[in-house]
Amino acid sequence: MDALLDALQEGRLIELPDNDKINSLRFLSHILEAVPSVPANTDIAGLVLKREENINTALGKGIAVPHARVPFEGDLLCAVGWSPSGINYNAPDNEPVHIVIMYLVPINQRNTYLKEISNIARAMIELYNEKTIKTFEDLNDVRNYLLDIISNAKEIIGAEARARMIRLEIKDIETVSKAQPISGIQIELFNFISFNNDQLIILTQNPELLDLLEKNKNELLFLYRKDSIEINGWRIIKRAVFNYQANRELIECVAVKFSADSKN
Repeated sequence: MDALLDALQEGRLIELPDNDKINSLRFLSHILEAVPSVPANTDIAGLVLKREENINTALGKGIAVPHARVPFEGDLLCAVGWSPSGINYNAPDNEPVHIVIMYLVPINQRNTYLKEISNIARAMIELYNEKTIKTFEDLNDVRNYLLDIISNAKEIIGAEARARMIRLEIKDIETVSKAQPISGIQIELFNFISFNNDQLIILTQNPELLDLLEKNKNELLFLYRKDSIEINGWRIIKRAVFNYQANRELIECVAVKFSADSKN
């Protein structure tokens, strides 16, 4: 379960913006596409959705494990999405999905992926309690619960010590600002209001991000046609669009940035 542990440690556990299956899969795909080691223009969302048309990746008990296989070599990557209200995933047990664990599987990692997915299925079926996950209020609850599952999975040799180490790191992270990068990744939520066709008001608590977006307002307009864009090292991902009177729109976004150290 190294890839899953990496995702929890490196900040790739995300609250999904809504309970729509397609939107959730696209959103997680864009998180993986933002990882610096992934080649530009890799259409993870397209690969995931095409596979989902043929095979439903829900395991039951509120868990789904979609993946995209790619023809290049690299590390096995994972991103985890949490849906508090649950996603209608047409699961075999008809239960809504609350945890989506998405994998990017390079050609040299297929055996590793099969081993990891087998361990996840066994651990989740034996240890995961879907009633417990429904009571969680934030991502820290979800992260710690998943780490406990990994720690208690007897099949995962050596994972216990690593999971305990991550939990100690998370306790330290909780004491600092939300804008503090987690192991090289920085995730910022922001909104912007659009009116008069091309006028924008940007709303964010991060002064660095605000300055960047103010200087690149025209780039944000591309989010009307795309799910995500790149601006000076930030991956900007569209979460949702809300329409109001007088042709005004509120666009919710996530900005993802990796530090220089994480690219080495």
